[in-house]
Amino acid sequence: MSKSITQLADQLLVSYAKMGGINHLDGKNLPSKTAITTITIDLLRLLFPGFFDEHTIHSSELKMEVVSLMDSVSGRLEDEIYKSLEYAAPEGLARKDLRPHAREVMLQFLSDLPHVRELLRTDVEAAYKGDPAALSQEEIIVAYPFVEAVAVQRLAHQLYQKNIPLIPRIMTEWAHARTGMDLHPGAKIGTHFFVDHCTGTVVGETCEIGNHVKMYQGVGLVARSLSGGQQLRGTKRHPTIEDRVTIYAGATIMGGDTIVGAGSTVGANVFLTHSVPPNSLVVFENLTMKVLNKPDRPKGDFQI
Repeated sequence: MSKSITQLADQLLVSYAKMGGINHLDGKNLPSKTAITTITIDLLRLLFPGFFDEHTIHSSELKMEVVSLMDSVSGRLEDEIYKSLEYAAPEGLARKDLRPHAREVMLQFLSDLPHVRELLRTDVEAAYKGDPAALSQEEIIVAYPFVEAVAVQRLAHQLYQKNIPLIPRIMTEWAHARTGMDLHPGAKIGTHFFVDHCTGTVVGETCEIGNHVKMYQGVGLVARSLSGGQQLRGTKRHPTIEDRVTIYAGATIMGGDTIVGAGSTVGANVFLTHSVPPNSLVVFENLTMKVLNKPDRPKGDFQI
């Protein structure tokens, strides 16, 4: 005999009572994933005017468009930051100070947008120079999922640095779901960063990436072991990639004390758990990993 909706609801309520760890009831109001998604899309519109809009924006209308959009974003973002602070307020911050602090963080974040644009300009430039299939920089912005993923990470990183909980990770996981590229908001990424194809790329929280780094799909910059769980929080768990390094598809570089020296190339499917000096060539040859010295090459050229 089929059960009524009331009986089915009662079963689910029993589940809620038994497994409270995955409920969030009678607590602080968490940030809205839907609201943060729409805010993130509008932030992309502010970063790339005309690329994420459905209508053409004329120069004569630009100021009015930007002021209107920024005014809309500011109020919504302040509300979500307030919820995040209420959920996990920084130590020493009184409840009465949450709203003023949320507004201050929001204004600081919006003032960071020109700096984020400067970084993204270098990323688009690196992508165009590094991919002979690219027809133009416009094509890269409008069509390459890498641009969206790294733009969201660079935005989220600004909030991460300001110790805002939840929102940065919600932003980057939204981009992860859309692009297949998992960039933690805590990762420090230099200028001229390009990940060709980008699908399956993972960059961990404490990873440090220098300038002019190029990677391909399926690269993992990961921790050596997470068996320590929460005891590892705040420690350097992910590798450091110095300037002008190229990492080919499927390579995994592991560990917080692992440093890939400047100007190095890591070949496809390499599994690297130790540091290598500058200008190394790390490859698999006859199922054995070898670290070789690379021949001199022109400064600034990070391809082989």
